Amino acid sequence: MSWGTELWDQFDNLEKHTQWGIDTLEKCIKFVKERTEIELSYAKQLRNLSKKYQPKKNSKEEEEYKYTSCKAFISTLNEMNDYAGQHEVISENMASQIIVDLARYVQELKQERKSNFHDGRKAQQHIETCWKQLESSKRRFERDCKEADRAQQYFEKMDADINVTKADVEKARQQAQIRHQMAEDSKADYSSILQKFNHEQHEYYHTHIPNIFQKIQEMEERRIVRIGESMKTYAEVDRQVIPIIGKCLDGIVKAAESIDQKNDSQLVIEAYKSGFEPPGDIEFEDYTQPMKRTVSDNSLSNSRGEGKPDLKFGGKSKGKLWPFIKKNKGATPEDFSNLPPEQRRKKLQQKVDELSKEIQKEMDQRDAITKMKDVYLKNPQMGDPASLDHKLAEVSQNIEKLRLETQKFEAWLAEVEGRLPARSEQMRRQSGLYDSQNPPTVNNCAQDRESPDGSYTEEQSQESEVKVLATDFDDEFDDEEPLPAIGTCKALYTFEGQNEGTISVVEGETLYVIEEDKGDGWTRIRRNEDEEGYVPTSYVEVCLDKNAKGAKTYI
Repeated sequence: MSWGTELWDQFDNLEKHTQWGIDTLEKCIKFVKERTEIELSYAKQLRNLSKKYQPKKNSKEEEEYKYTSCKAFISTLNEMNDYAGQHEVISENMASQIIVDLARYVQELKQERKSNFHDGRKAQQHIETCWKQLESSKRRFERDCKEADRAQQYFEKMDADINVTKADVEKARQQAQIRHQMAEDSKADYSSILQKFNHEQHEYYHTHIPNIFQKIQEMEERRIVRIGESMKTYAEVDRQVIPIIGKCLDGIVKAAESIDQKNDSQLVIEAYKSGFEPPGDIEFEDYTQPMKRTVSDNSLSNSRGEGKPDLKFGGKSKGKLWPFIKKNKGATPEDFSNLPPEQRRKKLQQKVDELSKEIQKEMDQRDAITKMKDVYLKNPQMGDPASLDHKLAEVSQNIEKLRLETQKFEAWLAEVEGRLPARSEQMRRQSGLYDSQNPPTVNNCAQDRESPDGSYTEEQSQESEVKVLATDFDDEFDDEEPLPAIGTCKALYTFEGQNEGTISVVEGETLYVIEEDKGDGWTRIRRNEDEEGYVPTSYVEVCLDKNAKGAKTYI
């Protein structure tokens, strides 16, 4: 594949294409330059944001940052300041490693392109000059031949005429001979120039132009390679700051984990505790008999002074008995009780559907973690099974919370549906479809969880669920023997297994299949007794053994 042989007649198009290549390179430089400006602007905004929310010195706001939550917020602001610094590093590295280098390369590329196409035009001009000489020689040869023919015809005419003198005939004969000699000379000259032109043309199309176009091709390929290298550098500049950014984020998480709600509550008590005891009971005043109402010594009225009437105290204390009861204006109730019945039912039904989807998603995640934990149990070198316990417990807690939330909304939904008139048959069918799509473990109401004596049995049902899962887990993974091979596979591409549970393969390598792809895009393979793991299914060509136990038919 050579431009000199394949594109010998495309000089103008190659000139346009190489100019387009330089424009593309300059476009990449402009893109990276704008990216560096964005990174600098983003870093500046992050720093200003962090500075804006820093507590002011010697102010009341600074006193509020004694709480652990506020301290964690300050730590987050400091980490975000460091986070902004990494974006400045990205901008500086891209400017020094990409923009400056590419700008210098573009200038060299323009100069090289100009030199190559100058040589090409020079060769074109030379071959065009040779062509013009050939055309001129050809026309002269043609003209001399015609003149020789006319002179010969004139001589024959004069020789045949008896009235013409012998001297005139001799003169016509000599003129014809001269013309014939001139034609022969022109012929020889035309033949020589033609041979020279053919030689120059052959050199032009088979030597000069291929060499020039080959240089242009190599120049263009270097430009393409340089763009690829710049793209890699572009990614590596980002990748280099990822560990530091990760540390900044870890610092934010650590600050969040240091929050102690109990300690903050104690600080609130220490800041606002009055030291007074709550008022005692107010005695009954019998107006039928003259008597004095006694008030306890530790009452609120004694602390405020004894000069105020008792009735006034009673009136003021009435407004302080329930200080937390306030009318919630403008906020939407959780049960959507502010909506009309049908709108409320739709909202509640939508909420129940959303929670059901979240529960199913969490259950799928739990199954995936359980499967990976079993892989770790059978192959400890692939990972630590205990590292998944915390995640598994967290997912189980999320499932339980979502179930309780679903039961609460289902109770409200049942209440609303009990008050609404009979719905149409279509809505009943929709309700039946919803019930069939949601398993009983998700849609159990509170009434289903009551024992005969009226107490809840939530913990007992949860325990039975865990037992069922444990039984299924033991039934599926109690066999510690290595899985038998159910077929073979051939690696279509090279895969670097860098994550836990994966295995590296080389293109063309043949391995054993011990577990098919179950819809997650991974196939479990084995190289020998000690090396096995997962590879992407799209990277291998699988051929299952029809006689293997549990194997499916290969299609």
